[in-house]
Amino acid sequence: MTSTKEPSFRESVDLMFNRAASLMDLPPGLEQKIRVCNATYTVRFGVRLRGEIHTFTGYRSVHSEHMEPVKGGIRYALAVNQDEVEALAALMTYKCALVETPFGGSKGGLCIDPRKYEEHEMEQITRRFAYELAKRDLINPSQNVPAPDMGTGEREMAWMADQYARMNTTDINARACVTGKPLNAGGIAGRVEATGRGIQYALREFFRHPEDIAKAGMSGTLDGKRVVVQGLGNVGYHAAKFLAQEDGSRIVGIIEWDGALYNPDGIDVEAVRSWIVKHGGVKDYPDATHSANGSSVLEADCDILIPAALEGVINLDNADRIKAPLIIEAANGPVTAGADEVLRKKGTVIIPDMYANAGGVTVSYFEWVKNLSHIRFGRMQRRQEEARHELIVSELERLDRYLGDAWSMSPDFKAKYLKGADELELVRSGLDDTMRIAYQSMREVWHSRDDVEDLRTAAYIVAIDRVAKSYRAKGL
Repeated sequence: MTSTKEPSFRESVDLMFNRAASLMDLPPGLEQKIRVCNATYTVRFGVRLRGEIHTFTGYRSVHSEHMEPVKGGIRYALAVNQDEVEALAALMTYKCALVETPFGGSKGGLCIDPRKYEEHEMEQITRRFAYELAKRDLINPSQNVPAPDMGTGEREMAWMADQYARMNTTDINARACVTGKPLNAGGIAGRVEATGRGIQYALREFFRHPEDIAKAGMSGTLDGKRVVVQGLGNVGYHAAKFLAQEDGSRIVGIIEWDGALYNPDGIDVEAVRSWIVKHGGVKDYPDATHSANGSSVLEADCDILIPAALEGVINLDNADRIKAPLIIEAANGPVTAGADEVLRKKGTVIIPDMYANAGGVTVSYFEWVKNLSHIRFGRMQRRQEEARHELIVSELERLDRYLGDAWSMSPDFKAKYLKGADELELVRSGLDDTMRIAYQSMREVWHSRDDVEDLRTAAYIVAIDRVAKSYRAKGL
């Protein structure tokens, strides 16, 4: 239970914004324009289910239109409220600016527990919600482009895209009205894994800088680092899986709604995921110690803590007991403003949410571009790349025959080199590049200014400055 002194999620975002803005030379009017939410639409609609009408409440908030369309997910949860949606929309503005995707910030939500409804009922509800938003241009390829969030996924995005297309039968770009769609409905390879993959790329970039590793009191690489993941949903699962399989990290703790698992020798992420799918939780999983009190594992001794579920899980009540020297925020707002201050004073390095989980919006941007261009990535150039590579390989093989035992190609070189990049490889390349450059922009501010103590403040400064420049270019 969080302390009564704790600021709300929206207040936390405002406090963090204010901390960064106080270090910048912005005209007061422009600072206020960037801070405030432009508009929030509340919709209440009825759907006939099980013989009676059920009324649902939904929101779509537009924080900033310094660039259009605006971008942001739609979440389905009982806790959805206007303050939360507006705070998340603000984060989307800063996130898009930080990773240089050409969008303003938006967010949506529907007050609903999806587990209580059958699939055909969820489709009725989703289509009606999409209809209410689309007829007000709050779903539109050129104005407002939603994506999945907590409680939604490819299925809901496909329904929304189809509903928009039914309402706009002559819009050739209808598929670009939402992102996060299934591949056979205009989606893009790598979108499901995108946020978790972005977490991996963010950590890889952090570990490329010895000075930054030292600030967290660590050394070496990701190989062997002990990781605790809070929330094994889509983001937490992919982040943990990639870190374990590709970087040699050891997943020692997994926290879920029904408790936590801990094993200092490492946990098989795939096995736990399969167990959760079959049993609905982690209780009774055989190859790790189960604790009914999940928060105890949040405070366990580890190198990297990845909160990948809800807002405010690290707060004033537990911040002083968090042992991880490095926290990477896979969820939105998992560390409250109060906890952030406590952890900074302890010397904990926090890789902030507005950067760390930007993999989703980055690959959503690629999907949007794909939908507008009406061609998958790699289709035009892949075989031409392979043909050029074939020329080089043929020449190397000729040398191989001429020189004999004196020189030879590595056994798998030919197969690897000849393969042209497909859509998934291009998406991963673009995401990796985005995460590297965005980190370097934060890092430059972090290390070049004595008044900037942490990466979060640096991230806000970079983002706010870019939004301010966009508004100035518009004549404000």
